[in-house]
Amino acid sequence: MARLRGAAIVPLLAITLAIAACSAPPRKTAPPPAAVPPPPRDPASIPDAVPRIEPRSLRGNPPFYEVFGKRYTVLATAEGYVERGVASWYGPGFHAAQTSTGEPYDMYAMTAAHKTLPLPCYARVTNLGNGRSVVVRVNDRGPFVAGRIIDLSWTAASRLDMLRDGTAFVEVEVLTPGTPAAVVPAPIAVPPAPLAAGVPGNLYLQAGAFADAGNARRLADRLRAAGIENVLLAPTTSGDRTLHRVRIGPLASVAAFDALSARLADLGITGARISSD
Repeated sequence: MARLRGAAIVPLLAITLAIAACSAPPRKTAPPPAAVPPPPRDPASIPDAVPRIEPRSLRGNPPFYEVFGKRYTVLATAEGYVERGVASWYGPGFHAAQTSTGEPYDMYAMTAAHKTLPLPCYARVTNLGNGRSVVVRVNDRGPFVAGRIIDLSWTAASRLDMLRDGTAFVEVEVLTPGTPAAVVPAPIAVPPAPLAAGVPGNLYLQAGAFADAGNARRLADRLRAAGIENVLLAPTTSGDRTLHRVRIGPLASVAAFDALSARLADLGITGARISSD
């Protein structure tokens, strides 16, 4: 639960810290645990959120906001957005508290929090370790924990089989209502027994990408000199342009990703992200 509280406390905190920019009223206090209803008997049968056209929320969409001294710029559009990284989830301590859009948080609904996507929007989240996928409605801000790209509701996390570990490597793909990709199939009941935990073998931490090969080699040498192992140079060519990526991995676990991200931050290397073959 310590991991949950650490990952979950900030999606709702964003409103308080950026209240003037969001024009939102003070957040309501989360109800005591006794007020949280029991979980659904079969979370696997709860359907995905169905993408639909919605107006941009009057709350939670300032041009930018700051949390813990870091500025976040809200995207003008979510169309075409795809990102890979680590997901977390938030639950009982915040059930019925106010989200960034002003709606009450329902830990049993198919929702999520994101730092910069316009609210609300819809996204398909795929657990890269087991292939499970869900569609969620993004209506909150967060998570503001280093290395996390999305905070999922209890039900969404349950359906992705990540409640036990608390985190998972995921791909987040925004869905545009009215397009073929946004058509959500009928829910298929999945046995609640957990799947074997897995980490795909082609995930790496990308420390940098350069048009100049020399800059890439210098960063790789710096990382190796700092004692970081498994540093790779991975050039990719698109048309007449070659990009020289500096990657570390493959990643063995979320814990390994967190430790490596912290090490890069200590070296003053920012902007690292997950990449794959």
